[in-house]
Amino acid sequence: MNTDGLNATARTVRALSMDAIQKANSGHPGLPMGLAELGSLLYGEVLKHAPHDPDWIDRDRFVLSAGHGSMLLYSLLHLSGYKISLDDIKNFRQLGSKTPGHPEYRHSPGVETTTGPLGAGFSNAVGMAVAETMLAATFNTKDHRIIDHYTYALAGDGCMMEGLTSEAASLAGHLALGKLIVFYDSNKISIEGNTSLAFSEDVAARYRAYNWQVLESDAYDLEKIQSLIRQGQRETERPTLIIINSLIGKGSPAKAGTHGVHGAPLGEEEVLAARRELGIPEHQDFYVDPQAEDYFREKQPLWRQQYEQWQQLFRSWAEANPELKKLWDRNMSASGVDTQAGQGNTPVDPPSSLWENVQWPDFPVGESEATRKAGGAVLQKMAELLPNLVGGSADLAPSNNSEMKAHGHYSASERKGRNLHFGVREHAMGGVVNGIALHGGFRAYGATFLVFSDYMRPAIRLAALMGIPVIYLFTHDSIFVGEDGPTHQPVEHLAALRSIPRLSVLRPADSQETVEAWKMAIERRDGPTALILTRQKLGTFRKHDPDWAAGMRRGAYIVKEAEQEVETVILATGSEVNLALEALDKLAQSEPEKARKVRLLSVSEVNKLARLSTEERAELIPPGARILAVEAGSSYSWGLFVNDPADLLCLDDFGASGPGDQVARHMGLSAERLVELLSRKE
Repeated sequence: MNTDGLNATARTVRALSMDAIQKANSGHPGLPMGLAELGSLLYGEVLKHAPHDPDWIDRDRFVLSAGHGSMLLYSLLHLSGYKISLDDIKNFRQLGSKTPGHPEYRHSPGVETTTGPLGAGFSNAVGMAVAETMLAATFNTKDHRIIDHYTYALAGDGCMMEGLTSEAASLAGHLALGKLIVFYDSNKISIEGNTSLAFSEDVAARYRAYNWQVLESDAYDLEKIQSLIRQGQRETERPTLIIINSLIGKGSPAKAGTHGVHGAPLGEEEVLAARRELGIPEHQDFYVDPQAEDYFREKQPLWRQQYEQWQQLFRSWAEANPELKKLWDRNMSASGVDTQAGQGNTPVDPPSSLWENVQWPDFPVGESEATRKAGGAVLQKMAELLPNLVGGSADLAPSNNSEMKAHGHYSASERKGRNLHFGVREHAMGGVVNGIALHGGFRAYGATFLVFSDYMRPAIRLAALMGIPVIYLFTHDSIFVGEDGPTHQPVEHLAALRSIPRLSVLRPADSQETVEAWKMAIERRDGPTALILTRQKLGTFRKHDPDWAAGMRRGAYIVKEAEQEVETVILATGSEVNLALEALDKLAQSEPEKARKVRLLSVSEVNKLARLSTEERAELIPPGARILAVEAGSSYSWGLFVNDPADLLCLDDFGASGPGDQVARHMGLSAERLVELLSRKE
């Protein structure tokens, strides 16, 4: 261990962090200054990484769950040779810079995931550790261990308070993720003051109960920390929590150890005082110690040698295992990552032949099936086609139809299983499947009831922000859930999901549409998809548009065409397309002339329909036509199309307990009510 080089690096981290935050007049200097030694040790002595190739698939992952301490990460990325320049450091928190306020995936090289909401990074790290074990079990051989890396995370007191962290930690301990090592920055300070204001639990005892190895060190004893890390690496049956007792803002004479240094710049006078305290030239902004530069300059050839040795190992493995190599290429391509050995997360186009000659489950017109069951049948085919498709449910697989029946169950003793059991941990499930996707090599999904998407919303939002192709499978999508009552009947959830930028929300209207919706979800590479499926049976209907599958991909298509000039267009999604067809049959009996002037659209994706050009939308919704919208959910989404609230047949109140059909009629959601709206004179 080069103690002088590490101390010089820690001094530089403190200098860069306090100066960048002071210049931005915004940020959190406490963590970077308090943990500068730990960060220096990790990036200088511990991590297996390749700054020239940040996407190397066998790199160690480091996740800064306490994302507010981003200047710790940016400083170390800069010093260790990632493409973060000193000018980038100087532009901390400025528009367009590579150093945003909290770390952002694909925005800054070397950043593994977008963090900031506390606990999110911790749950992502659990997913990354799961992915490492899956890849290792699939591809490693007796002679070639091409996947063999650790996942490290840094969490703070705030992370430990978040329920998400508890969910994810409990799951990680149950799964015996021995290559997950988490550092807990126990500085006992949060924004409001000492953590004793609201937090007095025995964290170590809690994590031991979760089946974690728990170790502890002073933050400034580098030899002991390195020894504990090695102890964590040797532990194969339990993840490791290393409690780091630190002094927040170390080096700041007046503010160290106080909540005043947690989330605000030091101030110019205190910056000068800290420089004197740390032995930094008083009037040199953004000081980089020459010893730190020399230290990392000496590391570069060693890291490159390690990287090239792995490349040679990979080539030898590929030559000795041609069938595994084919599977590797297939898995990496199908996960949205580059197939080249050294690359981990480079987007690629999906194979154009992905669906050629595939025999999908047959859902004839006139037959009825719940789209959750149809989706389960499609999932079986997807599992066969995509050997890297992995996922599971928050204890609802039999209800969600989300189990891949022929592909085993992942556990502490079986790493090749593709079905994950998350337990009743929806929030952690969202974070873990995000982490699996971020790791590379897999397409991941998580399933639960639509009403519980509320518990997953933070993870869904982060997946959308990062643009990762996770699939969220939500069933039991409306008041037609019935007897379980309003606690389990989603009303506002479709509108809430549609409000998340970059999230594709697909609500298929029958089993045939469900096949296409699954295909659309798999085809998508630039963001997450929510599949919204029914509990109740829906009739498979005849489609007027012969190219209806292409229509789904632009947001909507014509299910039933008007026989005369279109006067009214019905926009319906999911189960309400069946309802609208029933209403049109009734209208044809009572007012045949009016019925002949009605066009019915199945709207697969409301936001895509809204984004169509004026010309494209006019092909579906003729200018001047009256527009009605019908959906078993909030009317909020439909203000994009419908100006008159009287033309909305939606639900803006909670449901009730009872048989689904009765609940719907009680709330005015029926074919008869839609006929009344269609018959209403303008």
